[in-house]
Order: sequence, then C-alpha cells, then structure tokens
Amino acid sequence: MGPMQIQEIMDTVPHRYPILLIDRVDELVPNGYIKAIKNVSVNEPIFQGHFPGNPIMPGVLMLEAMAQAMAILAIKTIEHELQKDEKGSIFYFAGIDKARFKRPVLPGDQLELNVQLLKHKGQIWKAQGRARVGDELACEAELLAAYKG
Repeated sequence: MGPMQIQEIMDTVPHRYPILLIDRVDELVPNGYIKAIKNVSVNEPIFQGHFPGNPIMPGVLMLEAMAQAMAILAIKTIEHELQKDEKGSIFYFAGIDKARFKRPVLPGDQLELNVQLLKHKGQIWKAQGRARVGDELACEAELLAAYKG
C-alpha cells in the first residue's frame, strides 16, 4: 500500500486532536508492518505541564502512538484480507509488555514508528513496536490490542 496522509488516517481510526498521534504513514504492508511518523511540536498541550521549562514527550504517549500505528495496520490488514470497509472499527489497547524507554523525545523531533505484526487470532492482535528519532531508539514494546468491528 502507498503512503497515507492525515485525511486517510482520520478515515481509518476514530482518534482526533489532541490524541491523534499519527501525522503520516510512509509504508504499510498488510499482515506485515507499518512505518508511521509523529512530528513532535512544542505547541502540543501536554508540554505545558510535562515539564514547564523542560518539555519531554511522555513515554505513555510514545506507546499510544505505536498503538495507533498498530490499529491502522490491523484495520488495513482486515480490509485487505476481507475486502471490506472497516471504517468505524475500533482497536482497544489490551496490553503492553517489555516496554523500555531509551532516550527522551523533545519538541522538534520526528518520531518514526515501526510496528511489526507478530500474530493475530480472532480479535486479539500482537505486535512489536519501536519508536526512533533518527538512528536512535527512543522506545520499544510488545503491544496487544483487541478488535471490535
């Protein structure tokens, strides 16, 4: 599949500002992987309190961004495999394992989200997520999601 811009992303997942954390999808292979981008801006409301004078993207938001990328990958996989429109489908974050934070993410950084589908059975999906800034690993985790069509 080709790149996805913001309108197609919003057509795929229900998230909206201020919690929509995917700005662009560069690559997506159904039942395989997704490479998505989150541009981190000092204008985001979270930086007013995390932390005043020292803005750092919260680790939970890096995990949420990877989960949103996983949801896009899963929905596009279902659409590809079943040849049906899955608009309005929701994936619920069901679990996080082996989460590690390796470097702070700061305003001005571009967070590259790489999510590899490990398996899915029924409504449960498992993936490996990695978030990078340039060549540096910022965060990694195994992600679980539950699908509700």
